[in-house]
Amino acid sequence: MTDLDDIRDLAGRDHGLAVVAVPRDDGTVGASVVNAGVLAHPVDGDHVVAFVSGAASRRLDRLRAGHPITVTFRAGWTWASVEGHAEIAGPDDPHPQLDAATIPGLLRAIFTAAGGTHEDWTAYDKAMADERRAAVLIRPQRTYTNPSAP
Repeated sequence: MTDLDDIRDLAGRDHGLAVVAVPRDDGTVGASVVNAGVLAHPVDGDHVVAFVSGAASRRLDRLRAGHPITVTFRAGWTWASVEGHAEIAGPDDPHPQLDAATIPGLLRAIFTAAGGTHEDWTAYDKAMADERRAAVLIRPQRTYTNPSAP
């Protein structure tokens, strides 16, 4: 299981929950749990792993600085990791190929790719804008898994 279609399936087995790990400047690693999913990149259609992050998070600061990221999905004893560098698109992180007006739709697409549903997309869009949330898109440079899961 090393392609993103398999990872999408794995993510769907546990509500899109994934552990995100990003190195700090001192060499230690910060890790947190996010809802993530696999979707088509909004510019070129290549599959990426994506999640939504608060603009003021330390994780986002490290990604802005160019630190690599690892995202690990698991369900039971099966797990798969994706490593790469992040592209960020949000109100504090304009993306050179995305118009600001496309960001709300992108955040919705990420939310639904991670298994989320919402009854009031207008309220969702407002909350994301108020919290200055950003899309984090990871193009896989390496994927790997546990080949001998029980």
